[in-house]
Amino acid sequence: MVASQIPLKVRQGFILVFVLLVALPILFFSIGKAYYASLVEATEKTLEAHLYSLISEVDFTERGIVMPSTILTPELNRLNSDTYAMVYRGDLPVWYSESATNINFIPDNFEAPAGSADFRRVEYNNTVYWQLTLTVILENIDQSEHARFILLKRNDALLRLMDGFKQTLVNWMYVMGVAIAALMAIGFVWSARPLQRLDKEIKAIESGDNQQIKGLYPVELQTIKADLNLLLESQQRQKERYRASLSDLAHALKTPLAVLKSSPLANDADAQEQLDRINVMIEHQLKRAATGASDTWKKQTHIKPVIDSILSAMSKVYRDKDIIFTSEVSEKDYFLGDKTDLMELLGNLIDNACKACRSQVDIKVKQNKKLTLSISDDGPGVPEHKRESLLTRGTRLDTYESGHGVGMAIVSDLVNSYNGTLTIKDAEKLAGAEFILEFNYHDKK
Repeated sequence: MVASQIPLKVRQGFILVFVLLVALPILFFSIGKAYYASLVEATEKTLEAHLYSLISEVDFTERGIVMPSTILTPELNRLNSDTYAMVYRGDLPVWYSESATNINFIPDNFEAPAGSADFRRVEYNNTVYWQLTLTVILENIDQSEHARFILLKRNDALLRLMDGFKQTLVNWMYVMGVAIAALMAIGFVWSARPLQRLDKEIKAIESGDNQQIKGLYPVELQTIKADLNLLLESQQRQKERYRASLSDLAHALKTPLAVLKSSPLANDADAQEQLDRINVMIEHQLKRAATGASDTWKKQTHIKPVIDSILSAMSKVYRDKDIIFTSEVSEKDYFLGDKTDLMELLGNLIDNACKACRSQVDIKVKQNKKLTLSISDDGPGVPEHKRESLLTRGTRLDTYESGHGVGMAIVSDLVNSYNGTLTIKDAEKLAGAEFILEFNYHDKK
């Protein structure tokens, strides 16, 4: 569950970190190993070339093996060279190159058949070398003899080349890292643009500016677009059928209700109260059917104008009580729903607070990840054991006037239709009742 909620930017960041901290170092190490192996292979080829050059210059006479004073390979003629050559007859050295003058060790004799070269990594006097050994049979008219040719190359020469290559490789890795990060950032922005456009279209639908998603999107989002449009059309048709049926039913009940209210039955106080309740519910449903031209979730209703309008009306209705109204609401606060529903919610709650209060009613609105509206008064409050029953249709408390139970039931139904919560508790500041409405819009975004 948690992994599925990780933002796309964070996921892209994880991929980038993996590439920069894991993939590139592995690539660096692999390229370095491959380059060193190629250096070793090149060293073997070079020593083989030197070896065959030496063999071509050997003169085998009655006096034995004779080499020219200066050979063709320049590296073997320098004292400070890192490449050495020696010729052995048995265990006795018969010749060594100019570069091997200062050598103070005897190379190991690795047994190998005549004509078969042996190339390996060796160590003499704590110094690593690459050694190529080849035993050949030298012949003339009178005799033949085995001679062992040994060529050595210091590993330090390879390491110096390796160090230079690594530095160049590091520089290129930095360039690659920056390039990969830039390309991934550009790719993310490019890939996210269709999602951002889709989000803007959905917000336009929420605000009532559009009725459908009309933009062009990649193939991967075409199915989502079609499904959303189908859902919107289906919901719109269902809402229209619901409103039509509701309006027809309410209008059909108006005439019988008018007859009952004018009949002798209306003289009974209890019967009159029930008829008034039925009338309130019919008027409420008629208003909902008349004002529901579009889906409620598509509208953003600013809260402050609605509260100001209600408080202005309440100050006139309850002029004799001289109520002090205080409200904390921002111009930016909005209710994600129909204005009439918001009027119904706040109107009922503020009206009830005015009935119960002694002299003060407070309204507070907070909006962050969720919308919280609280209405509190300095009246006697609502006993804790009666709070749940107060939200049941038709139930009322003696503190409030007739009709309060129907109003609270309407509030409860509206809150449930918007997936909100209604909580009743004791007001901390005014010591009366506090009604708290909460709507979590964060989960809908």
